[in-house]
Amino acid sequence: MDYANQHRPVLLGMALAGLRVRADGIYVDATFGCGGHSEAILQTLSSKGCLLALDRDPSAVQIAQERFRGDARFAIEHACFSTLEEKITTRGWLGRVDGILFDLGVSSPQLDDSARGFSFLKTGPLDMRMDPSRGESAAEWLSHASTDEIANVLREFGEERYALRIARAIVAAHKKEPLTTTERLATVVAAANPRWERDKHPATRAFQAIRIFINQELGELGLALPQALAALAPRGRLVVISFHSLEDRIVKRFIRREARGEQLPRDLPVVAAAFHPRLREIDGVVRAESAELADNPRARSAVLRTAERVET
Repeated sequence: MDYANQHRPVLLGMALAGLRVRADGIYVDATFGCGGHSEAILQTLSSKGCLLALDRDPSAVQIAQERFRGDARFAIEHACFSTLEEKITTRGWLGRVDGILFDLGVSSPQLDDSARGFSFLKTGPLDMRMDPSRGESAAEWLSHASTDEIANVLREFGEERYALRIARAIVAAHKKEPLTTTERLATVVAAANPRWERDKHPATRAFQAIRIFINQELGELGLALPQALAALAPRGRLVVISFHSLEDRIVKRFIRREARGEQLPRDLPVVAAAFHPRLREIDGVVRAESAELADNPRARSAVLRTAERVET
């Protein structure tokens, strides 16, 4: 599939409005994916503007290199976004970036390609790595993980009510025959799950949890947000699109903590500026409108938050 031409970026207009793109500004797309957000930013930039994109998936990097070859305003790095500050510092941009965008979660090519092993709806190898060249695959981890380890992952990252029951079934199934395909894992989880949400597959939470664990997605986000704050120029914008409550909770708490500033004693007679807040929340929670939802069902769970770097 030609994702460069067919992919529809989620909350594109709202993300661009949040970034408040200036023609000569410096911007970072920390999650390139299919490149839709990057393309829209580049359409606004003049020859003096700059855009750095990051992606941990080698396939996404290859797409970016082919799609924007010869564009001097654009650069792509094969890197996790937890290395953001390093990449920014190398370019001399620390404290100078006008906007940073995070579009979290799994990308459409990753989800739709059965060979990547992300989807319980497609038969493929049980991989789930965003960067297939590094770390353990889901199948490798499940081959040695204990019942308690699997249950903890299902509970913490999937908020799965029947985590222990499903974990026991996974371990028992693996003893009979190694779990190496998405289809077999989905079958085992579905058989062990006594109750699930209407209109959802019984393996939804388990697949989400294992994917998040394998890629350390929440830990990466926790590391990246403070680095993004350090990279921003005064009045620079941070825009984050999340797709489930665990991600959004981390983003919400980070923004609100940095908007409060230092935690001084409550009875200390100081004005608000003395708390030295570093961010200002913009517009609260933004969700896809009905027209976008009708055109792109994957936008239904998307939540966008924007914050602005406070001038100091």
